[in-house]
Amino acid sequence: MRIFALTLSLILGWLQFELWFGKNGISDFQAVNAETQVQHQVNNNLQARNNEMFAEIDDLRQGLDAIEERARHELGMIKEGETFYRIVGESN
Repeated sequence: MRIFALTLSLILGWLQFELWFGKNGISDFQAVNAETQVQHQVNNNLQARNNEMFAEIDDLRQGLDAIEERARHELGMIKEGETFYRIVGESN
C-alpha cells in the first residue's frame, strides 16, 4: 500500500510539473494568450484603416464632390470661369 501511495504521489507530482512548466502548459498558454491579444489589436487597427479607405473609395466612385475637393486642395485646381484670390497677410 505504501508503494502504491508513493507511486500515485510521483505521478501526481509529474503531472503538476507538466501542467505548469511542460510543453503546452500554463506558462505557454499565457504567452500565446498575450501574443493573441496583441495581434487582435493590430488586426483591429488595420480593419479601421481599411474601413476608412473603403469609405473614401466609395465616396470617390459615387460623387464628384470628393474628386473636386481633392483636385482643389491637393492639386490647386480651379473651375473654368472661376477667379482665384489669395489673401496674404502683412509680414512683420
